[in-house]
Amino acid sequence: MNYLPHTGAEIKEMLEVVGAESVEELFCDIPHGVRLYDDLSLPGPLSEFEIQELMQSLSRQNRPDGENGFFLGAGAYRHFIPAAVDSIISRGEFFTAYTPYQAEASQGTLQAIFEFQTAVSGLTGLDVANASLYDGASSLAEAAQMAVMAKGKKLIMVSEGVHPEYLQTLKTYLAGKDYLVEMIPLNEGLTDLDQVKDRFPEAAAVAVQNPNFFGCLEDLSAIFNVTKEKGALGIAVISDPVTLGFLRSPGESGCDVAVGEGQPLGLPMSFGGPGFGFVAARAEHTRRLPGRIVGRTADKDGRVAYCLTLQTREQHIRREKAASNICTNQALAALAATVYLSLMGPYGLRKAAELSARLAHLAAHRICDIPGFSLLFDRPFFHEFAVRCPKDPAVLNGKLRDYGIAGGLPLKRFYPAMEDAMLFTLTECNRPEEIDRLASALREITA
Repeated sequence: MNYLPHTGAEIKEMLEVVGAESVEELFCDIPHGVRLYDDLSLPGPLSEFEIQELMQSLSRQNRPDGENGFFLGAGAYRHFIPAAVDSIISRGEFFTAYTPYQAEASQGTLQAIFEFQTAVSGLTGLDVANASLYDGASSLAEAAQMAVMAKGKKLIMVSEGVHPEYLQTLKTYLAGKDYLVEMIPLNEGLTDLDQVKDRFPEAAAVAVQNPNFFGCLEDLSAIFNVTKEKGALGIAVISDPVTLGFLRSPGESGCDVAVGEGQPLGLPMSFGGPGFGFVAARAEHTRRLPGRIVGRTADKDGRVAYCLTLQTREQHIRREKAASNICTNQALAALAATVYLSLMGPYGLRKAAELSARLAHLAAHRICDIPGFSLLFDRPFFHEFAVRCPKDPAVLNGKLRDYGIAGGLPLKRFYPAMEDAMLFTLTECNRPEEIDRLASALREITA
C-alpha cells in the first residue's frame, strides 16, 4: 500500500475518472463555512507497533469513571453490571443476530424480545410493551404521536422537568407536522399543573418525567388524575429505570404510556451509547405502539412458538395506517437489559435503587455543609440533586479534575438562568469515601 502523499499526476487521474475539472469542483457541494482549508499536518507512516503505542497513549488521557469519584448523570448512568451480562450477550447466536425480517425462522431472537417485553411490562406496571426503540428521547416522540392518533388533538404538553434533550428530539420529530408543543412550568422544582389547566381540553397528552431532570420526585398520581379528567393521555418519562426498583411504577400512578431510556439496565455509558428506548402502554393502545410486538403461541404440534403479532411499521402495512416508521429495536442492547433484570431480580434492583438514594442524600448533606453551597430546590429527590455553587460550576469541574474527580453537570448548558447551579448524580457504584473526597475538594477549591 502506498502511504506517500498523492502526486499531482495521481490527482489529475482521479479527476478524469470522476469527471471533475478541478479539486474545487469536486467539493463544490460542501459549503465554504464548513470546509477545512488548513494543513492537516498528518504524521508520516507508522508501523503496527507504533500505532498501538500511539493509541495506548491517547487512551490514557481518558479517566475511567470509577477512579477517584464520578458524579455525572443527567440521562446516562453508571450502575453495576454483573459480569454474566456481557458473557451471555457475547454468545454467537445473540451477538450476530439481526432484526428478524424472516421472523418465524428466528425463534431464539423472538423469544429474547418476548422476554424483554415481559420484563418492561412488569417494570412499568403496564399491560404491553413493544420490542424497544432507538433511545429514550425518540420513545417520547413516538408516544406523542400515539397520543395524537388516540385523541385526534395536536397539542402535546410537556413538563419543564423533562430532560431538555428529550424535548429537543420531540420538537425535531414533530417539526414537519402540524403539532404544537407547549411547556408546563415548574414551581420550585415540580410540575405546576395549576398554571395550565385551561389548556388541558385541547391537549392530546401531558408528559412528565419522574424523577425529573433535576432529580425531584413528582406526584405522578395527582398529575395523571388531572390529565384523565381533562381527556388527555398521561405519558410518564423515565430517564433511569433502576429507580423503578424502589418507586411506585408508572402504571400504578395512573399513566397511560410509559417511555424511557434503557441504558442503565446492564449497559455501560460508553461515551454516550448505544442504549435503547422502551414504550409500554395500557392494552387499549396496543395497536398504536410503534415498531413490533412479539407474541407467544403454539405450533400445529402444540409446541411453544413465537411470532411477530403486531407490526405497525410503514414497511408492513399501508402507510396511512402506520403508527411509525421506526426501523430497529436495538435487539442486542434490549437483550442485555433482559439479562440484567433477570440476574438482579426485584430484590437486587430495589437494593441498587435504595443504595443510590441513600448515597445521594449523604452527598447532598456533605456538599450543603460547605459555605456557599445550597440545594437549588428544597424538594424530595432520589439519586440526583441540583445545588447552587459559590463559583462557576464549569470552573469548579475544571478544578475537580485536578483531584481526579468528575463533577456534576453545569445546568447553564440547558438553563441560562441557572448559571450557578450544578446537577450531581450518585448510584450504588459510588462509595462513601468518594463523597468525602468530593466534599473535601470542594471545600478546598472554594475556601
